Amino acid sequence: MNTDHTHDCPTPDELMDTTKINIEKYGLQVIGISSTDYLPSFSYSIGLYESYQHPEIICFGLPTDLAHTIINDVANLIKNGDRIVPYQEYYDKIFKESRAQFLPVNPKNIKDYFYVALNYYQHDNFSALQLVWTDRNDQFPWEDNFQEQFIHDQPLLDRNIDFKFREAKNLGIFTTRQWLDHNRPILRVVHDTDGDWQFLTGDQEPDDIRLVALEQMVLRDPSLNEVFDLDYGQAAERDSIDDAWTRLNLDDYEDI
Repeated sequence: MNTDHTHDCPTPDELMDTTKINIEKYGLQVIGISSTDYLPSFSYSIGLYESYQHPEIICFGLPTDLAHTIINDVANLIKNGDRIVPYQEYYDKIFKESRAQFLPVNPKNIKDYFYVALNYYQHDNFSALQLVWTDRNDQFPWEDNFQEQFIHDQPLLDRNIDFKFREAKNLGIFTTRQWLDHNRPILRVVHDTDGDWQFLTGDQEPDDIRLVALEQMVLRDPSLNEVFDLDYGQAAERDSIDDAWTRLNLDDYEDI
C-alpha cells in the first residue's frame, strides 16, 4: 500500500533521515497514514525489530495521533522487558477498561502496509503484530455482535491472504465476456467514485460487459489482490498479467 493519501508528506529522503534519527535516539519511529473515504487509517512502528528483536506493531482505524501514542506506550512495555504475546488478551493495559489483542501479521501482508519499514530495512524479513481494539461493547471484530459500523476499520492481517478485498466475496462486479469466456487477462481495474469495481481486458465493447462475483475474479487471477487498496476514483493498469500495476486517479484518466 502506498502512502500518497497522507497530507503534507515529507520527501522520501527526509522521511528516511528522520526515521534513522528517531530509531537511534528512541529505538523506533512511528509512521501514520491518514484515512480516506474508502481506506482506514493505520499506524506502525519501525525499529522495534532492530532495536529490541521484537515484532513491529501496526494498528488500524484510530486517529493517527492516538495510534502514535498507543504504539509508543506498547514500545515502552517492550523497552522495559515485556514481550507482547500473540492472541493473548490485554485488559486495561493497552486501552483503559477495554480489551486488546495482538495478531501475528502474515508475511504476505507485510508489503501492503509497511512501506517505509521496507525501505529502511531493505528487506521484508521482519515480523509484525497487529494491535486490535474492541468496539463500544468491548467485542473484537471476530466476535458475535461486533458493531457493523466498525467492521471495515480493522483488516485482520493474520488471515484472508487469498482474498484481500474489504468487500464481501459475493459482491457483484463488472468484467468482460473476453475474460469470462476466453480467459483474456485483466489489464485495467477501475474503482469508481460510487464504489463499483470494473475489471477490464481492454478490448471490450459495451455489449461485452458481464456481472460476476468478486471472489470469482480473484480465484482465477490472484494477482488482482495487488489492487485491493485502490481508493474511490482510482484506476490501475498493466501491459500484461506479469507486469506491475500503474495507478492513476480517474480525474487524470482518459478513455476509461
